Amino acid sequence: MREKLRRGLRQNLCQDLCLIASMLAIVASCAAQQPDGPQSGAPPAVAPAPPPATPQAGSGETIVVPSGTRVGVVLQNGISTRSAKAGDSVYLQTSFPITSNNRIVIPVGSYLRGELLEAKRPGRVKGRGEFRMRLDTLILPNGYTVDLRAAPRSADSGGKETMDSEGKVTGGGNKGQKVGTVVSTTATGAGIGAIATRTPKGAGIGAGIGAAAGLAAVLLTRGPEAELPRGSTMDVVLERDLSLDASQIQFNNLGQFQPIIQYPVRQQRPEP
Repeated sequence: MREKLRRGLRQNLCQDLCLIASMLAIVASCAAQQPDGPQSGAPPAVAPAPPPATPQAGSGETIVVPSGTRVGVVLQNGISTRSAKAGDSVYLQTSFPITSNNRIVIPVGSYLRGELLEAKRPGRVKGRGEFRMRLDTLILPNGYTVDLRAAPRSADSGGKETMDSEGKVTGGGNKGQKVGTVVSTTATGAGIGAIATRTPKGAGIGAGIGAAAGLAAVLLTRGPEAELPRGSTMDVVLERDLSLDASQIQFNNLGQFQPIIQYPVRQQRPEP
């Protein structure tokens, strides 16, 4: 009986020791997984992975304004064959923006510079004044400067000048004015002759003298000058593609650019 009791106690003791050892192993495993120091709150959230870097807008990009694009401009210095000569500078400003893919690439107020290729005064007997220009430089309001090749195709100067497809401006005709000069002097001479002699013959002589005077005045007067006054509006056409560095045309404050000042064009005046 005593032997059986001893065996039962030994079995219970072994079971208790195994249970205690298992509990100690579990506690040690949990302690090893806990970070050092007191844990007063929830563990920090894991930061999401950053999105892939995107290239900066406009970096290394080239914007091409195609040949044939029409640019509205305003002339900043007047031109007249009375004083103009080949090589004189011409200055203009854009009056309407140029866009590419819903983006302004040439804003209002950009500057264009060019020069006169030729300038010719009208003759005294026949001929009209004419000059031709070409534009070679574009300066954006932020100072970005590029070379271009462009020429005007049409102009509104308030006068009778005409412009051909090569940008040559020609003065308007004045045949009617010359005929009017002869007729006026003829009539004046006839009236003076009639009053002086009180005869038809005197009127005829006076008319002849008046006609001769009128013809002489016409021969001594030059034909119409070619003029584009300051403030004349023109359409300029690009004759080759214009390449722009996109990083140089990031316009964020277009409203701060100075507005175009529209100068009044010249009023018609009689020929000298």
